[in-house]
Amino acid sequence: MLRRLHHEQPASFAFTPANQAWAEAQITKYPEGRQASAIIPLLWRAQEQEGWLTRPAIEYVAEMLGLAYIRALEVATFYFMFQLQPTGSVAHIQICGTLSCMICGAEDLIAVCKEKISNSPFTLSADGKFTWEEVECLGACTNAPMAQIGKDYYEDLTADGLRKLLDDLAAGKVPTPGPQNGRYAAEPLSGLTALTDHESGRTQYNASVQLASDIGDTVKRIDGTEVPLLTPWLTSGSASAKKPEAPKAEAAAVEEVEPELLKAARAEGADDLKRITGVGPKLEETLNGLGIYHFDQIAKWTAAEIAWVDARLKFKGRIERDDWVAQAATLASET
Repeated sequence: MLRRLHHEQPASFAFTPANQAWAEAQITKYPEGRQASAIIPLLWRAQEQEGWLTRPAIEYVAEMLGLAYIRALEVATFYFMFQLQPTGSVAHIQICGTLSCMICGAEDLIAVCKEKISNSPFTLSADGKFTWEEVECLGACTNAPMAQIGKDYYEDLTADGLRKLLDDLAAGKVPTPGPQNGRYAAEPLSGLTALTDHESGRTQYNASVQLASDIGDTVKRIDGTEVPLLTPWLTSGSASAKKPEAPKAEAAAVEEVEPELLKAARAEGADDLKRITGVGPKLEETLNGLGIYHFDQIAKWTAAEIAWVDARLKFKGRIERDDWVAQAATLASET
């Protein structure tokens, strides 16, 4: 399936302060020089914030991780979990259409989506509240047919049951997820023939549904207002915490000095700064805006000049981490 970015895009993207802190914390999971490993969680957080993955969001994440934009775009277009077009403000409905669900009535559920949302998938409903799509097996075959809405499964669905779910969601209600026909979990429809002694001691819902019910609103996207889970892997109380390192002497602050800046590129034209590892389209635009157009400008930077430029970038430390000065010197000698 060909996946393209939506034809209409917002002008910009930025994480909320809470999500920015979360994203920067995720990067610390990975060894120095391996920050690109955080791309999937960061793209996912951007999608959670906006409802879909926009081009400015992809570029923003690429810049945070020091990646060329095309590398982030490759990830976003490869994984179907990333929505590349606007989704409903309330919910995006994913109907499983694989064998078990198809046999048990998935086509009826799709017909309801066409009736109440839009005749075609990935198209906003008239009120902008819903979108839908057909997906491959979601692994709830015993409870077919089913749909994933938000982060939860709604199983043992009927056409009328899905209609009611959509009406409830549109009215601001949060339906109880899980089996919709009174079944506890994935036991036979005819009832248990074994392990019947567990019947009397079970909770109202199975563990997954109980957790969703306890949370109270599992359709809502993550927006950074949740209790943040930042860096438990660095916390001393965590079983997986890293062994504390001996304290290091704090490096003396380097006084910033403005480097050589130009009002415009020289007559031969600006160098392609994206050839420097860690510089993407947005970062190149930022550097040009500062007056930096050529490799030889960067190749001459001192520590004080690096500090000046670094203070004007969104994500600090990348100049020295990727050794822009040495890269620029090599590239300048080739031109």
